[in-house]
Amino acid sequence: MKNRFLLIQIFLWITIISLHAQPARRPVDVIVTTDRDDWTYKPGDKVQFQITVLRNGNPVKNAQVRYEIGLEKLEPTIKETKTAANGTLTVDGGTLKTPGFLRCIAWATVDGAEFRGLSTAGFDPLKIQPTVANPTDFDTFWDNAKKELATVPMDAKMTLLPERCTEKTNVYHLSLQNTRPGVRVYGILSIPKKEGKYPALLRVPGAGVRAYNGDVATADKDIITLEIGIHGIPVIMDPSVYLDMGQGVLNGYPTYNLDDKDKFYYKRVYLGCVRANDFLTSLPQYDGTNLAVTGGSQGGALSIITAGLDPRVKWLGAFYPALSDVTGYLHGRAGGWPHYFDKNGAKTNNMKEKLNTVSYYDVVNFARRVKAPGLYMWGFNDETCPPTSMYAAYNVTTAPKELKLYLDTGHWTYPEERDAMNSWLVDKLKGK
Repeated sequence: MKNRFLLIQIFLWITIISLHAQPARRPVDVIVTTDRDDWTYKPGDKVQFQITVLRNGNPVKNAQVRYEIGLEKLEPTIKETKTAANGTLTVDGGTLKTPGFLRCIAWATVDGAEFRGLSTAGFDPLKIQPTVANPTDFDTFWDNAKKELATVPMDAKMTLLPERCTEKTNVYHLSLQNTRPGVRVYGILSIPKKEGKYPALLRVPGAGVRAYNGDVATADKDIITLEIGIHGIPVIMDPSVYLDMGQGVLNGYPTYNLDDKDKFYYKRVYLGCVRANDFLTSLPQYDGTNLAVTGGSQGGALSIITAGLDPRVKWLGAFYPALSDVTGYLHGRAGGWPHYFDKNGAKTNNMKEKLNTVSYYDVVNFARRVKAPGLYMWGFNDETCPPTSMYAAYNVTTAPKELKLYLDTGHWTYPEERDAMNSWLVDKLKGK
């Protein structure tokens, strides 16, 4: 048992590092930046990108540099190769006539190896508007779904995990009944041991199939925490199980039943987040008022979606939300992960039924309905969740909101970002 738990811990650590950590350094750095400190321009302004090739902190003379410039995730409009005589190149990136993003990706060849860097210039990003349709019966569809969910008993089952408990916190493997008998939501629940009433935090997951460890550190600060999975399978199994399922039956899950809005994979997932809140707010230890939700990527999407669906959510914290304005590709710009309509996906997904389905599940349409104050974090260099797609959701959010930009980040976070988000959530939940 101890060996199995150790394997799970190692697997979790590797997964967390791969999802959120700053990329590993390489012996040569290709640094790309713009000629403005905030990387932000007005439509019609011309941007220049500076490309610097460094080894051991020093410019690499006569480095061969090839670069491409264009809209994120689309075919570049500029492709050139030049020699950086002194290790630095300044190149003209052109401009945009409408709000959006221009990206410069550069590769340098040094000693036979290729190294990569990028930078992204934003043009009036706070004026980007979504492309996805907003169905007239959107609220009716989800109100009916939540009513159906409410008729299904929760049937909560809590199994204490003694090896994960701390001096201050009890940790449980939790199983809840979701949209119908036999369909479950699983997660790791952490509850302060001391008798009292506490706020609650729901953590929703990024994409993939994995085990979960729960958020014991926050629970030790006198906050009930629940970290859930989305696939209806226990979250404390051997790591090999998740690897097999991720490569097998759950490979490609974001597209399952995309042609039917009632059977689409994410319907059960979104309702499972509401069911998790049903449980948290039913706990005798819950303070009755303070509930927050947070996550990154798919979890960033689920944070916004949960807040849009569930008025019990009082605060949300979202890192680089996926599933945002996914139809952008059909309008000449990048769409959000999982890129249903990019040059590869459009061949099978650009059809009436699937376009109809995504309009009921796109983050944009939940963001329109969010009432909870939110803290949002992302960077301009995200290649998984293009900033155009994220701004499309952020800009229609009318609730109180704050966006903290870490411009050079891609689909990862600095430790300081995670610390800032955690501090914000704890402060809000504790009324500071």
